[in-house]
Order: sequence, then C-alpha cells, then structure tokens
Amino acid sequence: MTTPATVTDPAELVPLEQHRRDVLMRVLPLEPIELGLLEAHGCVLAEDVATAGQLPPFDNSAMDGFAVDSASVTIGEPVPVAGEVAAGSDLSASLETGSALRIFTGAPIPSGADAVIPVELAEEEGEDTVRFSAAPSSGDYVRRAGADLREGVTVLTAGRRLGAADIGMLAAVGRSRVTVHPKPRVAVISTGDELAEPDAEARPGQIRDANSFTLTAMAREAGAIAHRSPIVPDDRRALAEAFVGALTNADMLVTSGGVSAGRHDLVKDVLAQLGDVQFRKVAMQPGMPQAFGFLNPQGPNRIPCFALPGNPVSAFVSFEVFVRPALRRLQGRTDLNRPRVTAVLEERVTSPPHKISFLRVKLRRDGARWLARLTGEQGSGLLHSAVAADGLAEVPAERTHLTRGESVVVHILAGPS
Repeated sequence: MTTPATVTDPAELVPLEQHRRDVLMRVLPLEPIELGLLEAHGCVLAEDVATAGQLPPFDNSAMDGFAVDSASVTIGEPVPVAGEVAAGSDLSASLETGSALRIFTGAPIPSGADAVIPVELAEEEGEDTVRFSAAPSSGDYVRRAGADLREGVTVLTAGRRLGAADIGMLAAVGRSRVTVHPKPRVAVISTGDELAEPDAEARPGQIRDANSFTLTAMAREAGAIAHRSPIVPDDRRALAEAFVGALTNADMLVTSGGVSAGRHDLVKDVLAQLGDVQFRKVAMQPGMPQAFGFLNPQGPNRIPCFALPGNPVSAFVSFEVFVRPALRRLQGRTDLNRPRVTAVLEERVTSPPHKISFLRVKLRRDGARWLARLTGEQGSGLLHSAVAADGLAEVPAERTHLTRGESVVVHILAGPS
C-alpha cells in the first residue's frame, strides 16, 4: 500500500519539547540598560535595589489633628494651641509642655510630642484653645521613622518585572533611573502573493492578511514593542530586502507563510541565505512546519528569527508554544509558560498519530473541577476557533483520541502578561 504524500513519515518529525528546548537554550536575555522609572515600567530588573536611608525618614503624623505630650493631656481640660506644623515643614518645631500644636497628615512630629489626637476627638475654642474628648497613648497616630523600611534593606531583587507599585517604591527610595532588561523590539512580517491588506480590495484568489496583526498583538501582549511591516510578496529580492531591513530596528523577527514544501514557499530559502535558520517538521498540530535561527549570526546585531506557518491558527499556536516563551526569555523573565489547569473533557476529541495536538477549548467551572469543550471545528485555517478559546488543550502524541470524561492539560490563554 502506498503512503499518501500528505502523510508525514514519523521519522521526519522532531519532538515538540526538543524543538522548544533548542529554541530557549539559544535565546538569551537582552543586555541590561539604564532607563528612567516610567520607561522601565514593565521591564525586568537587572539589579538588586536597596534603601539608602530609612522610610519614612522621620516620625510623622498619620492624621490631621494635634501633636501632644500624651502624659500631660487631661480629658475635657482646655489646652493652649501654640501654633501648627504643616506637611513639608522642617524638623525644627518643638512642643512646650502643657500645650498642643495643630498638625497635618505627613508633617514631622515636633520634639516634645509623642502622640497625635485626631481632629475628630478635639473641640476647638477659637484659634488658641482646644479640649480633647479622649486621652491618647504614646505613639497614637504617629508613623515612626523606618516603620516602612530600614536603611540598607533590599526592596526589589533582580529578575522582578516592574509593576506600578515597584516604580513607586523606586521613587520612594530615591531612584530616578534603574538598570533593566529592555522590552524586546519585534518585527512582524506576513509573506505571500495571496495576501491583501484589510482595507484593500482583494483580487480573486486573495485573502486578507490576519496573521501579521494577530502576531503583532500577541507580541505586545507578551511584553514586547512590536511593529507590523507591510505584506511582502513571494519574491526573493523583496523578501531579502524586508528581512534585512528588519535587522536595523529589531531584537527579533517573526514571519508567517512560505515555510512549507511548495515551489512558491521561498521564505525558508531566503532566510537560510541570510543566517543559520533551521527548518524542521515538529511533531505538533497545528503548526508542523517550523523554522528558528539567527539572522546576521556572526555580527554584533544577532537577531533571533522565527518563521511560522501561514495558516492563521497554525501561526497563533506556534507563537504561543515557541515565540512567546522566547520573548519572555529575551526580557529576562523566568516565568516563561502560560498557567495550566487540568480539565475534564465534555466530548470525545481526536488527534493525529505521533503529534501533540493543541485543541482550542472553552472552559467552565463545575464545583471544584474545570470542564473543557471544543470551540467548534479545529481546522488550522479557522481563526474563529481561537477567538472563542479560553485555552489550548494538549493531547499527548501517543494518543489518537481522548474520550468524554478523560482529563487533559489546558494552557490558559487569558491572564496577566
């Protein structure tokens, strides 16, 4: 019996984990640079940051009220108000025994005072006298110097992705710039004579390019600064010029289309001439044809390149499995993988032999367990199957089907970047 040409010889297949491991071993974090705080937001810290002093730097009031010596206050007795201490005042104010100073939130506690009585517990008689309805204890409503952080304490460690609170902490400890791994710049290029821009009138035989928009958005969601290039036709010179042009302003190149075995699939030939890009048949569905390597491999601007298949879902899944973790590696991140859950299938699913399948599924809770159901037909050209998906259900290569009620690992697509 003759094996149909469309069936791949299992011996030609590279295990998915081997290809992924080869990719991640060769991709290294970008060299650290120094950035201003707001530019560093979302980047991964490349240094430990410690306090140069204590925080807060002085005892200060936690409330608007009156600074007092707690031992000298008697409930209901008039107390003279000797002045006020505003936020931003220097540390020279002092309290005379038996008096009070009007004080505002954040203002330094004057010498001689050990407590603050809030305005809600004070009855003012004009500007010069106040009576208190409660007796304070020493330390009431006083934020002590160093209560947040002592001097020399490490507040942020290398490897942390800087969120909003982290940026605020850096400012609070006196840092206006910080050393980080920068966000990678990604050039995304779709190739093929059959493609048209979304707003163009497609000729007979053409389809509108969705891949470059999908992949650019996915790169941005993964923390990169991504730029979409115009469609490049199936022409060797045009492809070479587009790929070389990407080298000038990118830390990674991602292409889609032109990596199969057809006569017009020129991308792999052009990339092979420009670098050490290797093409493989990876044991996965969708997304079997994969390419990875480096453009300008011997030069100072050595850029990792992924050439992904052209079918929309194949490109989508390939990005999730290979490109997204590589992008996070470039950023200096260690959390490379999507969150995963184990779910129970609500229907029977099938998978080709010798390949890991990634099925687009909807998830729902049923008590303590997750249930998964296909989003519909799973063809590699059906982008709606990804639009409706909460996750990718992974069917092992040794299984050709899973029955209703069996468990499956699902890679969650939604969640923090």
